[in-house]
Amino acid sequence: MFKKLQSFCQELEHEFSKITPARREQLSKLAAYFSKKYQSVSPEARPKVTVICTHNSRRSHLAQIWLAAAADFYHLPKIETFSGGTEATAFFPAAVAAMVRAGFKIENSTPEIANPVFQIRWKRGQKNYPAFSKKYDDAPNPTKNFAAVLVCSSADEACPVVFGADFRLSLPFDDPKKSDGTAFQKEIYDARCREIGREMLWVMRMATG
Repeated sequence: MFKKLQSFCQELEHEFSKITPARREQLSKLAAYFSKKYQSVSPEARPKVTVICTHNSRRSHLAQIWLAAAADFYHLPKIETFSGGTEATAFFPAAVAAMVRAGFKIENSTPEIANPVFQIRWKRGQKNYPAFSKKYDDAPNPTKNFAAVLVCSSADEACPVVFGADFRLSLPFDDPKKSDGTAFQKEIYDARCREIGREMLWVMRMATG
C-alpha cells in the first residue's frame, strides 16, 4: 500500500473509538456477511458488495473504494466491490480530490466525457481499479449473490428490494453535497472520506474473525 495511504489507515484505526455502539451494531452485520463468505468453501462465495446511493457520485464511490482498500490493508482475500445509483451522474470531483488527499492515486482516463472513468490504485503494481457512475443494476455490477449497502436514506427508500442481493443493509452517511461551492467544501469532503474510511476499515477488521 502506498506509504501515505497506509499511514492514513493507521490513523483511522486509532479512531475506531469514535464509532458509536449503534453504528457498530449495523457495521457488524456487514462484517459478519463478509466473514461468512470468507469461511465458505464454495469458489463462488468470494464476497461481493454493491454500494448504492441516489446519484452514485460521492458516498457510494467512497465506500466502494475504501472497502476494497481495507481488505488489502488487513491482508484479507480479495473482495469484489461495486457501486451504483438509482440514476447515473458522475464521480464528483470534490470526492475524487478527497480520496487523493487520503493517499489514493487517481487518474481520469476519459476526461472528454461527462461521466468519466477514473482509474484508481492504492498500492504499487496494482491493476487499475475503474470507477464511474452507473445505475446499481447496470454492468459490471453483480446480479446475484452480493451484499447491497445503501448509504443514503433516499436510495434506501427507493430500493426496498434489491433483486439478486443475498444481504441488504441500510448504512446512511451525511451527504457532503450540501457543502458544494462553500468555503467548507474541502473540509466537509475530507471529513466524509475519513468517516467512511474509518467505518469500512472497522468492518474489514471485524471480518478477520
